[in-house]
Amino acid sequence: MNSAPPPPPPQKLDLDSVDILARTDVTSPVNIKHVLIGWAELAEAYHGQLDPRAAKRTKAEAAKLTEEVTAKLRAAPGTIDALMDTYSEDPGSLTKEPYTVATDTAFVPEFKNLALRLKVDEVGVVTTVYGYHVMIRIAPPALDPLESAEILARPVGAGPVEVQHVLVGWKGLTAAQDARSQARTKTEADALATDVLGKVRAGGNMAALMKQYSEDPGSSDSGKSYTVETSTPMVDGFKGLSLRLKLGEAGLVKTVFGWHIIKRVSPPPPDKLESASILKRTETAEKVKVKHILLGWKDVHAADERGVKRTRAELEKLVKATLAKLAKKGATIEPLMAELSEDPGSAKSGESYDVSPDAPMVKPFLAMSLRLKLDEVGVVRTEFGIHIIKRVE
Repeated sequence: MNSAPPPPPPQKLDLDSVDILARTDVTSPVNIKHVLIGWAELAEAYHGQLDPRAAKRTKAEAAKLTEEVTAKLRAAPGTIDALMDTYSEDPGSLTKEPYTVATDTAFVPEFKNLALRLKVDEVGVVTTVYGYHVMIRIAPPALDPLESAEILARPVGAGPVEVQHVLVGWKGLTAAQDARSQARTKTEADALATDVLGKVRAGGNMAALMKQYSEDPGSSDSGKSYTVETSTPMVDGFKGLSLRLKLGEAGLVKTVFGWHIIKRVSPPPPDKLESASILKRTETAEKVKVKHILLGWKDVHAADERGVKRTRAELEKLVKATLAKLAKKGATIEPLMAELSEDPGSAKSGESYDVSPDAPMVKPFLAMSLRLKLDEVGVVRTEFGIHIIKRVE
């Protein structure tokens, strides 16, 4: 048992399971699956990416649908995957992988408060800025005999940690799209993953092994590492093993994408483009609003074709020029967002993001945002590229 997160509001909120939320005993971590049902008035929380179904729905209609889904799930808990397929508007749960929720993970507080109070197979409902969540706690899935059980039995760390990995899939996995995986049986994948893990543990060069074997399109050719912490939006098995590895250690875990041979490596040095002096400060505020310009390059990008084609030298020149424009008296960031930013959630709209310490965002973005002074601009690097961030409130 762990200490309880901040207590939920005592009053009844919409359809919230107040009896469950009133419990003081919590369990951490827990495995959760949920159906998210939204309505039109929530569009602001989605930064223009509200599910089309929710966009056509009133709150009253969402409440009625939520009650129907809750009744179905309570009557047949084993139908959660089918209900997620039919009703859920959370794109992160489409793989049917459960979310691992702990006291220190960066979920919205209401979601976390209910999750940590549920018993196994119990169903509850909670309201957040994203809509109604019909939630069920499930037992942890059994490990595959090849998974690194000894490592996975350790207490999970908060991170951040830096990891490289080789992904090996097999035919039948809906999330595995590489042609090599489609021609491979699970037995063949088991043998290959075991062989690659042996090579890694024997000191093999990770970048070379990734290029030869990995089916992860985001890192196989570049050999890039991923920064992982409890709030990172990654599949839970990958995140769980990564956060338990010791520096230099390698392990094996299975997810909906296949086998991940993961090695924890030393973090890269700070990017020279980052605003180091700002990052050295203590946080200046508990909650801020920021706007940003996301710029990628061929090694680190958010899939925008401009970032994919850009060299590092071109990136550095563009960042310098953009900062110079923002430094001019009376300059505004919105036109530059529309022209340059590769963030699909805010580039064209010029919208701001609300940032607080527990916001579900990558940690470097949070760290920079919460250290900026009003109207100040700073630069930070994340797994998506370089962010030029301006605090606007």
